[in-house]
Amino acid sequence: MTELQPITARSSIGRWLEHPVGGGLLRQLLAASGTVAETLAPVHNLPLQQMVKLSQGQMSQEAIDRLVISANGGTMPDQPEAEEGWREKVTEGRFHGKTVIVTGAASGIGRATASRIAREGGHVIAVDISRERLQEMAESLPNHHVVVVTADITKQEAIDSIIAAAGDRIDALANVAGINDDFSPAGETTDAMWDKVMAVNLTGPFKLLRAVIPAMVNAKTGSVVNVASEAALRGNSSGNAYTVSKHSIIGLTKSAAFMYGPEGIRVNAIAPGGVATGIPMPPNMSKYGSGRLQPFQAAIPSIATADQIAASITFLLSDDGVNINGTVLASDGGWSVQ
Repeated sequence: MTELQPITARSSIGRWLEHPVGGGLLRQLLAASGTVAETLAPVHNLPLQQMVKLSQGQMSQEAIDRLVISANGGTMPDQPEAEEGWREKVTEGRFHGKTVIVTGAASGIGRATASRIAREGGHVIAVDISRERLQEMAESLPNHHVVVVTADITKQEAIDSIIAAAGDRIDALANVAGINDDFSPAGETTDAMWDKVMAVNLTGPFKLLRAVIPAMVNAKTGSVVNVASEAALRGNSSGNAYTVSKHSIIGLTKSAAFMYGPEGIRVNAIAPGGVATGIPMPPNMSKYGSGRLQPFQAAIPSIATADQIAASITFLLSDDGVNINGTVLASDGGWSVQ
């Protein structure tokens, strides 16, 4: 009898489902939560570990550990150093000597972006509204240049504090911070939902972009990446407020790229598709909107990790993105061509 190879939390979900022991165990766990394996098609290439984030708390780390132990005859196998599939390849020194502001840096895509820039030699001004998570992020990067700024980017005084922390030189800005809406269509969107989403997703990024421009113009160089969304490319991936805010980010990007291209400033946008960040949705999701969106969201071809989206962002931010200005990069696994 052929001995089964160990399977770990870093093994892909696809491999787990194909495993003669692990597949049955995973299906049982999914069934207990009212889910079937077919719904995992977009995440087959992700490591099982990502299920903790994807489930938004419904699947705990303890449950993953128990699953791994059960699939390996009651023992916890050694974990490989890297996850299966795509592996991040840090480019040493790519941001050496550069000061880069990253918003939403305490979690998800923002954290992955800030981490990569710091590990590639950049001086990171890490911005988020959560002081505790920001501090934890900075502590996870010892011996790297990270300055944390707790700030609400919708407030002008917060924008001023970010610029003060950065100093006279600002080489790049990653406008990552954003929030979801409640999937409501225009006829259901409340003033409160509209105002909150627009403030965080559009007004905050605009205010920070406006604030970094003088330093970049003075230096005759600079790079900005605004995080849009698949919702900036279509009308059937999110609700009214979120979709409008992300379409507007594209307008902000293209206008600034045109206006400041002659000054040596590049302004681009990235449009992520499905991302395994585990960002919670607001309460009281629209029943009508959710029903309309579900069939189209089910067609997502693949889910990316935050590190994979950070790879796209840092490419555009860095000098590797030379000659790219005013573009919208769909980092969505091909969702936008469906």
